[in-house]
Amino acid sequence: QVDMIYGMKEGENPLVLTLLMLFIIGPAEEIFWRGFIQKNLSALRNPNWGFVMTTLVYSLVHVSKFNFMLIMAAAVAGFIWGLAYRFFPERLGAIIISHALWDCAVFIWFPIM
Repeated sequence: QVDMIYGMKEGENPLVLTLLMLFIIGPAEEIFWRGFIQKNLSALRNPNWGFVMTTLVYSLVHVSKFNFMLIMAAAVAGFIWGLAYRFFPERLGAIIISHALWDCAVFIWFPIM
């Protein structure tokens, strides 16, 4: 299943992927999931509920890939970024940087395989 994840980048330019992950993908995901979804769900009920629901939905979105490892990685990473946003919503910028750097590290710079 890990091979399937890394297979998604086959034939792509590593520099282009790095730039996309640093400046578009990582920031866009965090702005959407934490800055919009978690923020609004937290306002709807309470911050704990918003955190749990956002983490759950963030994980479930990855089910469409039918890859258990990807789902679990999303669940763990989503939990960590969501928890950081739960307690430090004013630090969304740092969470965005963390996500962007994590994506580059695990997919491009230091792949698991």
